[in-house]
Amino acid sequence: MSAAAHGNTPAAWTGSTIAFIGFTVSGVAMILPAIWLFWVGLVVVVLGGVVGKAMAMAGMGKQPSQNFATPEETIARREAVTAGA
Repeated sequence: MSAAAHGNTPAAWTGSTIAFIGFTVSGVAMILPAIWLFWVGLVVVVLGGVVGKAMAMAGMGKQPSQNFATPEETIARREAVTAGA
């Protein structure tokens, strides 16, 4: 399993649920002779991704970890280590 709380956010759950509903609608459209319903389902799938991303950008997604250094910090640490050697 991935790191703790992987995908366990309101943004992830909402986006996944909307996409699941879209896949279900498209699946039903495959059984019924309704091409328009298939395309509506695909639009709902895309909408799920857009809603999930918008919610994540609004702060309802997983926050970036503070445990990782920026590239500048990493370079400074490497220079400090090599200068001391």
